[in-house]
Amino acid sequence: MDSASALRQLNASWPQTIATMHGSGRKAVLAITGGGSGAIAELLRVPGGSRLLLEALVPYDARALTEFLGFEPPQACSVETAVAMAQRSRERAAKFAPTGALLLGLGATAGLVTDRPRQGEHRCHIAVASTTGTEVSSIVLAKGRRDRAAEEDLVARAVVLCLARGCGVDVPSPEILLDDDERYTTGPAAGTSDPIDRLIAGSLDRVTAWPDGRLASSAPVPGVVLAGSFNPLHEGHLLLARVAEGIRQQPVAFEISVTNVDKPPLDSSEVRSRLAQFAGRARVELTRAPTFLEKSRLLPGVTFVVGADTAERLVAPRYYGGDDARMTEALQEMADRGSSFLVAVRADSAGRVRSLADVAVPPRFAQLFTSIPETRFRLDSSSSDIRARRRG
Repeated sequence: MDSASALRQLNASWPQTIATMHGSGRKAVLAITGGGSGAIAELLRVPGGSRLLLEALVPYDARALTEFLGFEPPQACSVETAVAMAQRSRERAAKFAPTGALLLGLGATAGLVTDRPRQGEHRCHIAVASTTGTEVSSIVLAKGRRDRAAEEDLVARAVVLCLARGCGVDVPSPEILLDDDERYTTGPAAGTSDPIDRLIAGSLDRVTAWPDGRLASSAPVPGVVLAGSFNPLHEGHLLLARVAEGIRQQPVAFEISVTNVDKPPLDSSEVRSRLAQFAGRARVELTRAPTFLEKSRLLPGVTFVVGADTAERLVAPRYYGGDDARMTEALQEMADRGSSFLVAVRADSAGRVRSLADVAVPPRFAQLFTSIPETRFRLDSSSSDIRARRRG
C-alpha cells in the first residue's frame, strides 16, 4: 500500500482507533507544550475518553512548564524535556488511577510556526512513559511548507498515534503523516528510563518519592524512617509517624522495599499504587532493602520506627538461622552505621500487648532501642487486619 492510500485508510479508521485506545485498559496523563494540544480534543471527540484520560495539561508558559517539571529545563523543545514531561505525567497518573491500572505518561514539546521568525528547525518530540520504559519520537518538518494550523494538526495526530502505540493499539508510525523529505526517528530514551522501573530492574537501589510526586535517585538520607508494606496505608501508620516526629523533632519518611525476603518482588503498577497513597502527605523511600541490616547500609544514621514485634525479631537468633553470632554481627553493623530504633507498643496477632520491655534486647545493644510510651501511641490494627476485614 502506498503512503497516500495508507493515510486515507488511517483517516477512515481514525474514530475507531481512538475508541480502541479508550478501551485498552490504560490510564494516561498528557502534558503538551509548544504545539499539538489539539490531540486532547481528538481524544475527547470520541465517546469514552474518561476510560483512558485521567488528566491533560498544557504548561505553555515557561514558568508553568518549570512548575510542572519541578525544575527549569535548559531548552523547552528537546528530547530531554519531552522525556521529563512524560515521566512526570506518569507519576501524576499514579495519583489518580485505580489500583492495578496500566499507567501511561505522555510528554510532547514542539517548536512550530510563530508570529515572528523562528531560528532553527520546526520540530516536535513526543515521549511516552510506561512500565517498560520511555519511548521518544522526534519529527522535523520542512520549514515554510505548512501554516501554523497545519503544523498543529500534524503534531496533534502524531501525539495520538504515539499514545495509541503506548496503549498497544496497532497503528501506523507517525511517519505516515510526513512528506518524503521530512525526518522521523523513534526509539527508547537513552539513560532516562523511569526511576521506579530502574529500581525494580535493579539498576537503582533507592528512589525518593516526594509528596508532590517528584522522583529522585540521590536525595539526602532522611533522619527518621517508618518502614512497611503499607498495603494499605492506614491511620495508625500516620499517627505513629506524627508521634515519632514529635519525639525526634525531625520529619518522618516512609519506606517500602520492592523486594521481599520470602515473597516475589513488587511489580511497577503495585509500587505506584502504594506510592499514590502518600501523594501530598509524606516522603517515601523506595528501596531494594528487605531487611533492616540492608536498610541500614542504604540509609546510614537513620532512626527506624518499628513495632515491638519487629524489635523482637531483630534480637531473636531464630530469625538469623538460629545463629547467635550472626545476630550479634548484624546488630553491631547497624550500630556502627549509626542506626537506632524507636519502638512502639503493639498488640500481636493473639491480642497480647507487647512493648520494648517485653523484648530480650542483649545488654550491649540496649542503647540502640528507645521505647515510645504507650500513653503516646499503641498500635492495635495492622494492614493485614484491614485487608482481612475488606475481604470478609
